[in-house]
Amino acid sequence: MQETATAHSGSPILTEHHRELLDQVLDKWSLQILDALCERPLRFNELRRAIPVVTQKSLTAALRRLERNGMVERIVTSTRPVAVEYRVSPLGKTLQDLIDALLHWSTLRLPDVERARASFDEQARADGN
Repeated sequence: MQETATAHSGSPILTEHHRELLDQVLDKWSLQILDALCERPLRFNELRRAIPVVTQKSLTAALRRLERNGMVERIVTSTRPVAVEYRVSPLGKTLQDLIDALLHWSTLRLPDVERARASFDEQARADGN
């Protein structure tokens, strides 16, 4: 097991391992998948309908990453025909408050970000970039 690196202040340091995990768990599709699965377990096609802009390939890759990292469980049902259901794991459930906080923050701060972008773009045009 790897020790968590900390700065002199006692705060965790963002290491290569942290970046890799955060990249895999907090990318755009993973966030949407986890948000959907925190509500209830879903089959693959239900997830596709819940996130209509994701391609089948991207959804499959994101689900595999989330499953590999222990955030999502893949359950094969014994129905006929056999079906696969995805659900957030207990470990993945620990992200729900963080995901909700990120979604709340982005909703609250999006107007500020849009103003900053517009200002930046206007300045770049004025500078000839």
